[in-house]
Amino acid sequence: MTDTATLAPPIDGAALLNEVEAFHRRFNVFPHEAAYVAVALWDAHAHLLDAFDSTPRLAFLSPEPGSGKSRALEVVETLVPRSMAAVDASAAALFRSVSGIDGGRPTILFDEIDTVFGPKAGENEQLRGFINAGHTRGRVMYRCVGDGANQQVQGFPSYCALAVAGLGNLPDTIMTRSVIVRMRRRAPNEQVEQFRTRIHVREGNALRDRLAKWAQAIQKQVMNAFPEMPDGVTDRPADVWEPLLAVADAAGGDWPKRAREACLTLVKASRINDKGSIGIRLLTDLRDHVLSGIDRLPTVAILDRLNAMDDAPWADMGGKPLDSRRLSKMLSEYVTADGDPITSRNIKTGGGVLKGYYATDLHDAWSRYCPPPRESPLPPLPGTENMV
Repeated sequence: MTDTATLAPPIDGAALLNEVEAFHRRFNVFPHEAAYVAVALWDAHAHLLDAFDSTPRLAFLSPEPGSGKSRALEVVETLVPRSMAAVDASAAALFRSVSGIDGGRPTILFDEIDTVFGPKAGENEQLRGFINAGHTRGRVMYRCVGDGANQQVQGFPSYCALAVAGLGNLPDTIMTRSVIVRMRRRAPNEQVEQFRTRIHVREGNALRDRLAKWAQAIQKQVMNAFPEMPDGVTDRPADVWEPLLAVADAAGGDWPKRAREACLTLVKASRINDKGSIGIRLLTDLRDHVLSGIDRLPTVAILDRLNAMDDAPWADMGGKPLDSRRLSKMLSEYVTADGDPITSRNIKTGGGVLKGYYATDLHDAWSRYCPPPRESPLPPLPGTENMV
C-alpha cells in the first residue's frame, strides 16, 4: 500500500502560470495584458505538444530595432523544453533536428527572422514550408536522401513548437498560424529588470522543470479537451488558440477567463493589421471607402477615390497609379452571387453613359473575403449622394 503521506502534493497550475507570467514581467514590456497571458500559455503548451493537433507559432514583431523582441525570445528560451536557437539555420538542419536524430524534439527559437523573410532575403520557400508544415501534428517534409542514383524519398517530421522575433511582418501563411505580439520601444516610465544570464537562466529553467512536471500531470486531461471558443473565433484563429485555451482550462483559477479575453484581443488586433492579399485589400477599400452608402459608381470616379487614399497602395502600383485595365483584371478574379466574373457595366449619368461598377455585383465577394465591416458605415463621399 502506498503511503499517501509521502506523495507529492498536486501542482497548482494557476499559481504556476502566475509565476511564469511574473517572470516575463520582470524582463519584458509587452504592449498589453493580453500578450502576457498568451506568452505564458504558449510557454506551457510547448511541454504538451503531443496532446494537441496543432501548435501556434509565437511571433514577436516590431517596426523598429530596440523594441525588446530578442529579450522576449531569451526569456521564452529558459521556459520551454529543449530550446534550440536557430538564427541562421537552414530548413534541412531544422527538419533533421525535429526528426529526433539528436534524441529529442526541440523548441525552435528563430531570432532576426526578417533576415530570412525580409524584402532583401528572397522567398526561402523551403524554410517557409517547414514552418507551415510544423504547425500541424503528423505533417512531414519529404526529401531525397542517399548518394547519386541510390536515393530514396524519406519523410521527416516537422511538428514542433516555434517562436520567432523580427522586424516588420512575416509571410501571410505564417502570420495566420501565429500568436502575434507587436513589440515597441520602452517608454521612459517603463522599467524592467536587467536580464543576467548567469542568474536568470537558472531561475527560468527551474520554472521550466515545474512546467514539465505539471504537463505530465495534465496531459490526458488536455488531450481530450476541446475548449469552448469565444464568440467569433473560428477557422484558423480557433486552431491557433485551441491549445492555449486548453492549457488555461486545465490550470483553472482566473486563467480560463483571462485566456479568452486575451484571445479576443489578439485575434481582433490581427484582423486589424491583416490587410490580406492585394485583391482583398481592393475589395475592402471599395466597400469601406468608395462604394459605402451608394449603389454604383463610374470607373473613373472609383479610380480617383482609390488613388487619393493616403494609406493605400493604389497610387503607386509598380511606379504608376491603378488604372482601369488593372482594376478590371483584379476584380474579374472574383465573381458575383450568380457565379459570373465581376465586370464593369453601363452607368447612366447626367452627362451620358459611363462604364462603372455596381455594389450589388460585389456583395457576394465582400461577404466571403473581407473582414467584418465597421460597426457604423462611413458617410457617402462628397458628390456621390445623388448618384443613381
